[in-house]
Amino acid sequence: MPTVSAHVAVTLAAHVDHVFGVMGNGNAYFLDALACQTDAAFVPVRHEAGAVVAADAFHRVSGRLAAATTTYGAGFTNTLTALAEAVQAHVPLVLVVGDEPTSGPRPWDVDQIAMASAVGARTYTVGRADAAATTVIAVEHALTYRVPTVLAIPYDVATLDTGPVPATTAPQLPPPLAVRGAFADGVVREIATALRSARRPLLLAGRGAWDAGAGRALGDIADATGALTTTTALGRGVFPRTEFDLGVAGGFGAREAMDLVREADVAVVVGASLNQFTMRFGELFAPGCRVFQVDVAPAASHPHVGGYVRGDAAVVAEAILAQLGEGEPSGWRESVDLTAARRHEPGDGTSDDGRLDPRSAAARLADLLPANRVVVSDGGHFLGWSNMYWPVAAPDRMAMVGTAFQAIGLGFPSVVGAALARPDATVVLTTGDGGGLMALSDLESAVRVAGGRGIAVVWNDGAYSAEMHLYGRRGLARGPMLIPDVDFAGVATALGAQGVAVRSLEDLEVLTAWGARPEADRPFLLLDLRVSGTVVAPFWEEISRASG
Repeated sequence: MPTVSAHVAVTLAAHVDHVFGVMGNGNAYFLDALACQTDAAFVPVRHEAGAVVAADAFHRVSGRLAAATTTYGAGFTNTLTALAEAVQAHVPLVLVVGDEPTSGPRPWDVDQIAMASAVGARTYTVGRADAAATTVIAVEHALTYRVPTVLAIPYDVATLDTGPVPATTAPQLPPPLAVRGAFADGVVREIATALRSARRPLLLAGRGAWDAGAGRALGDIADATGALTTTTALGRGVFPRTEFDLGVAGGFGAREAMDLVREADVAVVVGASLNQFTMRFGELFAPGCRVFQVDVAPAASHPHVGGYVRGDAAVVAEAILAQLGEGEPSGWRESVDLTAARRHEPGDGTSDDGRLDPRSAAARLADLLPANRVVVSDGGHFLGWSNMYWPVAAPDRMAMVGTAFQAIGLGFPSVVGAALARPDATVVLTTGDGGGLMALSDLESAVRVAGGRGIAVVWNDGAYSAEMHLYGRRGLARGPMLIPDVDFAGVATALGAQGVAVRSLEDLEVLTAWGARPEADRPFLLLDLRVSGTVVAPFWEEISRASG
């Protein structure tokens, strides 16, 4: 029967191939139509937050529109942290939810529209006569504004007969934001002139440059000017010439590499918001450096920016390249030892407390993890180790779900979305013990979906280390910051994975044996790293200093 729910499911399935979610009263008819009348796959997870997280990770790795679904009430409120993260990370996804009936709220209903709005997501509510059209509008909104969009199906509307499903129309999307006006043209010329005359030019790119496809043009600019390059954590791999790249800018960067950034006399930032972490709390560039920014935001996002161009990263990069003209490269990048500059501390193997030095574990894992990998990351202090020591091939090979909203506990469901976005690659999760416990319900989902293409690395130090290294140092009570030792390896084994407690670097050799087995014959692998909480990541030292 062509119900309202069927109109939504069929129309949405024309734009997505996976829908992540948890079934309930409010979306049961939508899921029935999705299964019976479309080719889109429903991917069940175990917690509603995980539905949005899996969809979020799917987009970050694939670049495609994502979709999730939950029921109303408590099912919807469970999504709010993940929804807020996706809003702040500019992730286009459609969240299909049940909602209160048109006759008014029941005791278990809440004002979902207001809640979604509070975290920055707009809601479109379908009716009997416009379900398909409203679904297309929700898709257009998500893609145009790069934001999660809620599509609500009122409970008493879900099963109404509404006639044949109309032909699905393609969403109407705006073209790339071009450089407009004499002022913008003038800034483009100024950037080109500054780069051509610079003795130590630097290009810094973020995820926005990758999304716009600006990598080739930026690489040509770097070659033409002799610029060194660096990226945000989410932009790693944008530049084609890795031999001239300094790695991640900010607290994840190597000390000598960041010293070279301080030497730049002209810096052009493309597709990066210049948040406090990338900017090292204002210390990334030296005071005399001329800083230009290219982004789609209405205005420059940091006071150190002296010239701003609003436009699509690829369009503006091509314009700058065209203005460079003939000239000799600066020669700066050939004059420095970049291999040494990018080197991080190797660690001590085992710390004084007898637990693994996380630096040594991270460095060894960099050698042992499969080369064809996608890394997904929860939030927390441990972020320093994976971002510093594990290279990734491109920005779509790294998804940091939680960092935009400063959330933890979104790690395990990220594996689900990434595994389906890149079925050719191994998905490697990096998470802490605190966030790992918070997301534990979807360890089962990760084991089930990723199977022999999944690895979880749990940095298990028995504490909420971010707080320990900030507030514990200030003398605050440490009891609330501690976590009793948890046997993640045992829990993973109980759920069908291969769980390994890693207490020495030699224990990591299990990866070699695991990787040698055929994918179909190996289980999901969870490495329970018993690491020391005494080693503080450099980026967290910066945060501690900035926090007073």
